[in-house]
Amino acid sequence: MSDSWPRRRLLAILRGASEPLDAQELARITGQHVTTVRFHLDVLTRESLVRQFQQPPRGRGRPRIGYSAVQRSVGYQELAQVLADQLGPDPRRRSEAAIAAGRAWGAKLDAGDHAVETLEDAKDVTMTLMSELGFAPERDAAAETDQQVLIRLTACPLRELARTHSEVVCGVHLGLIKEVLDRNGVRGEVNVRLQPFVEPELCVVRLELMARREPERDATPVPIGAEAGAEARIAPPSAGRMAPQLRNADPNVAKQSAQQW
Repeated sequence: MSDSWPRRRLLAILRGASEPLDAQELARITGQHVTTVRFHLDVLTRESLVRQFQQPPRGRGRPRIGYSAVQRSVGYQELAQVLADQLGPDPRRRSEAAIAAGRAWGAKLDAGDHAVETLEDAKDVTMTLMSELGFAPERDAAAETDQQVLIRLTACPLRELARTHSEVVCGVHLGLIKEVLDRNGVRGEVNVRLQPFVEPELCVVRLELMARREPERDATPVPIGAEAGAEARIAPPSAGRMAPQLRNADPNVAKQSAQQW
């Protein structure tokens, strides 16, 4: 299943749904043909990743078949609540600790090996990661530029906890994304921001290209007499310059010496 982007997306949507969805609804959400959606749902059902439910028909006709993701974790929401409460009362420290925890998670996560050389690569890695974790990400093509990409997270698995502990939940997810991108070569090239609840059920990941720093020029001084051209070997004194041995000497002597220079 992991090598199929359409199935990963269907599974992410079902994990974020509050009730079973049928093939027609999933086809409308994903933009795929309903026959293609049914094929992928059959595969997910055989792999025990989704479960089928019989639903009432809409009007006349046969009952509909709804699909729901099989929950792989028990008590995840409650566990996350307990951990969030243990990070102390200071929101800034809670956020920093959460980001560090997310990076530690990302360092251990098997996120594949995809060299990130462009902003588009960073977007693909982030989309795949968040899809596999159940966020049902969607690309916001209308907001894209050469310098930034926006990814809409439509189904956060910890949405309710994030409403009261956003600095913790979103901090962990932000650290996770940063670490996975860094592992694939981003380091210092792409800035990652996560904006929680830009709409009641929507968060946004923003990937921005960082400005490249110009390489610093070698400021090592060239010794007088080195092979660096006549200007390096001959350094005529500027106008009004006094010989070092005449500093603080008699002003008249200094004036005569300056005229000789």
